[in-house]
Amino acid sequence: MEFKKFSPLTEATYYILLSLLNPLHGYGIIKKVEEMSKGRVKLAAGTLYGAISTLLKNKLIASIGEDKDNKRRKLYEVTSLGRSLIEHELERLKEMIDNGIKEIGGE
Repeated sequence: MEFKKFSPLTEATYYILLSLLNPLHGYGIIKKVEEMSKGRVKLAAGTLYGAISTLLKNKLIASIGEDKDNKRRKLYEVTSLGRSLIEHELERLKEMIDNGIKEIGGE
Protein backbone atom coordinates (compact mmCIF):
# COMPACT_ATOMS: atom_id res chain seq x y z
CA MET A 1 0.00 0.00 0.00
CA GLU A 2 1.22 3.48 -0.86
CA PHE A 3 1.20 5.68 2.23
CA LYS A 4 2.99 8.73 0.83
CA LYS A 5 -0.20 10.76 0.69
CA PHE A 6 -0.82 10.11 4.42
CA SER A 7 2.71 10.02 5.86
CA PRO A 8 4.19 11.51 7.88
CA LEU A 9 1.24 11.72 10.22
CA THR A 10 0.79 14.65 12.54
CA GLU A 11 1.16 13.70 16.17
CA ALA A 12 -2.55 14.32 16.75
CA THR A 13 -3.57 12.09 13.83
CA TYR A 14 -1.17 9.35 14.93
CA TYR A 15 -2.67 9.34 18.42
CA ILE A 16 -6.25 9.45 17.11
CA LEU A 17 -5.61 6.39 14.93
CA LEU A 18 -3.84 4.61 17.77
CA SER A 19 -6.70 5.36 20.16
CA LEU A 20 -9.17 3.80 17.72
CA LEU A 21 -7.65 0.32 17.72
CA ASN A 22 -10.64 -0.24 20.01
CA PRO A 23 -13.97 1.51 19.32
CA LEU A 24 -14.41 4.92 20.94
CA HIS A 25 -16.57 8.02 20.62
CA GLY A 26 -15.20 11.55 20.31
CA TYR A 27 -14.91 12.33 24.01
CA GLY A 28 -13.33 8.91 24.59
CA ILE A 29 -10.73 9.68 21.92
CA ILE A 30 -9.88 13.00 23.58
CA LYS A 31 -9.38 11.29 26.96
CA LYS A 32 -7.44 8.33 25.50
CA VAL A 33 -5.05 10.59 23.57
CA GLU A 34 -4.45 12.71 26.66
CA GLU A 35 -3.80 9.56 28.70
CA MET A 36 -1.44 7.98 26.15
CA SER A 37 0.56 11.21 25.78
CA LYS A 38 0.65 11.76 29.56
CA GLY A 39 -1.25 15.03 29.11
CA ARG A 40 1.12 16.45 26.51
CA VAL A 41 -1.37 16.18 23.60
CA LYS A 42 -4.75 17.77 24.26
CA LEU A 43 -7.21 17.64 21.40
CA ALA A 44 -9.74 20.42 21.00
CA ALA A 45 -13.15 19.28 19.74
CA GLY A 46 -12.72 21.18 16.45
CA THR A 47 -9.34 19.56 15.80
CA LEU A 48 -10.71 16.12 16.61
CA TYR A 49 -13.82 16.34 14.46
CA GLY A 50 -11.88 17.83 11.53
CA ALA A 51 -9.44 14.92 11.78
CA ILE A 52 -12.27 12.39 12.09
CA SER A 53 -13.88 13.78 8.94
CA THR A 54 -10.61 13.44 7.01
CA LEU A 55 -9.90 9.96 8.38
CA LEU A 56 -13.40 8.80 7.45
CA LYS A 57 -13.06 10.26 3.94
CA ASN A 58 -9.75 8.43 3.45
CA LYS A 59 -11.18 5.17 4.87
CA LEU A 60 -8.60 5.06 7.67
CA ILE A 61 -11.39 4.85 10.26
CA ALA A 62 -15.03 3.80 10.07
CA SER A 63 -18.14 4.84 11.93
CA ILE A 64 -19.44 1.64 13.54
CA GLY A 65 -22.64 2.76 15.21
CA GLU A 66 -23.56 4.53 18.41
CA ASP A 67 -22.61 4.22 22.05
CA LYS A 68 -25.11 1.96 23.82
CA ASP A 69 -25.11 4.30 26.84
CA ASN A 70 -25.55 7.51 24.84
CA LYS A 71 -27.14 7.22 21.41
CA ARG A 72 -25.91 10.70 20.41
CA ARG A 73 -22.28 9.53 20.53
CA LYS A 74 -20.99 7.90 17.34
CA LEU A 75 -18.41 5.16 17.71
CA TYR A 76 -15.37 4.99 15.46
CA GLU A 77 -12.77 2.29 14.86
CA VAL A 78 -9.58 2.10 12.82
CA THR A 79 -9.87 0.16 9.54
CA SER A 80 -7.35 -2.36 8.26
CA LEU A 81 -5.94 0.41 6.03
CA GLY A 82 -5.63 2.67 9.09
CA ARG A 83 -3.90 -0.09 11.04
CA SER A 84 -1.44 -0.62 8.18
CA LEU A 85 -0.74 3.11 8.20
CA ILE A 86 -0.02 3.00 11.95
CA GLU A 87 2.41 0.11 11.36
CA HIS A 88 4.08 2.06 8.51
CA GLU A 89 4.40 5.11 10.74
CA LEU A 90 5.89 3.04 13.57
CA GLU A 91 8.56 1.72 11.18
CA ARG A 92 9.30 5.26 9.97
CA LEU A 93 9.61 6.58 13.52
CA LYS A 94 11.70 3.60 14.62
CA GLU A 95 14.12 4.24 11.75
CA MET A 96 14.42 7.88 12.81
CA ILE A 97 15.09 6.93 16.43
CA ASP A 98 17.60 4.22 15.50
CA ASN A 99 19.48 6.63 13.24
CA GLY A 100 19.48 9.33 15.89
CA ILE A 101 20.85 6.96 18.53
CA LYS A 102 23.48 5.68 16.08
CA GLU A 103 24.68 9.19 15.19
CA ILE A 104 24.64 10.55 18.74
CA GLY A 105 26.41 7.46 20.04
CA GLY A 106 23.70 6.43 22.45
CA GLU A 107 22.57 2.91 23.24
